[in-house]
Amino acid sequence: MHCKFFDQHKCRSCELMGVPYAQQVTDKDNALKSLFESRLPEQWLSPVLSEETACRNKAKMVVLGAAHQPVLGADVKQGASNELVSLTHCPLYTEDMQALLDYLQDWIRTSGIPPYNKLKKKGELKFILLTRAAHSGEFMLRFVMRSLDAMPRVEANLARLREAFPKVRVVSVNLQPVHMARLEGDEEIFLTEEQHLVERFNDVPLVVRPKSFFQTNPDVAEKLYATAREWVKEIAPKRMWDLFCGVGGFALHCASVTDAVTGIEIEPEAIASAKRSAAEMGIKNLDFDALDSAKFSQMQQTAPELVLVNPPRRGLGKALVAQLAELAPQHIIYSSCNPDTLKADIDGLPEYAVKRLQWFDMFPHTQHAEVMVLLEKQ
Repeated sequence: MHCKFFDQHKCRSCELMGVPYAQQVTDKDNALKSLFESRLPEQWLSPVLSEETACRNKAKMVVLGAAHQPVLGADVKQGASNELVSLTHCPLYTEDMQALLDYLQDWIRTSGIPPYNKLKKKGELKFILLTRAAHSGEFMLRFVMRSLDAMPRVEANLARLREAFPKVRVVSVNLQPVHMARLEGDEEIFLTEEQHLVERFNDVPLVVRPKSFFQTNPDVAEKLYATAREWVKEIAPKRMWDLFCGVGGFALHCASVTDAVTGIEIEPEAIASAKRSAAEMGIKNLDFDALDSAKFSQMQQTAPELVLVNPPRRGLGKALVAQLAELAPQHIIYSSCNPDTLKADIDGLPEYAVKRLQWFDMFPHTQHAEVMVLLEKQ
């Protein structure tokens, strides 16, 4: 894969773009084997690979420039000056995403919505956040704005946008009034009757709302969830926990191969989405609660046979690792987007053997990898 933005030094987000994909995979595999050298698993499974292009379902675009010439992309240093580079045609996005982003760049101009200038602390529109459901091709579009001042312009031109792109199902304005790099604020204002997308992985419906965490590579994510279900099926636990469950991807997949599943996630919006999916599937053996995973585990006297964890990049942390060690479930499945914190956490569980490891190339052309390990109590 070649990317003109990378070749022209206008975007370096994909730091491995100049490396052939097969070599990227080999190098990542070797790097992970080196990282886990002191805890090598009994089984090191072949990695699950990604498509090289059109593999992302999310775009987080900075809105730059002026009202008469907005740019969705990046502010790039070129010699002694800066250049605003439009990244609407990033090859990681599907063709319909690229077309919509390109249209939005001009739609902002024709709608008279001024981009936010972080130096002058003026303007309105800070970011465009776009999510695509691979199953349906439908979109959730979010405008992150400094205030409500430009809201009438968004509303006045929304019908024109949706007529041009009927697949835009959900539209909202997120208010982020703080003058800082924080991506989004707390208040979400929906401009459409629909307030969520539905994605389907392995015939499991997953409800995606604005603040719900969702994997960025749908094809690889589908295989990740299917693999976890197979591992759980082999263990055949009577009960299991899914900690940091998000919108319920792992729990919903695993409910069919165990007697009872409890999903825990601190974000109430994600739990509401998970419950909606469970209701649609008619699942009766699955409970979800909006709680902090560490606090939830501290309240428990015993653990089920299997605990599945999928924490954010910072990992489980020493307190939760210690709690899991004390509760001593027979098996732990740990899925992580940060191999370094995964390794640190399992080093805190010396009484567990690493039975199996598989990594998933959720983020091609970068150093990142999604790694899943199976731990067994000795």
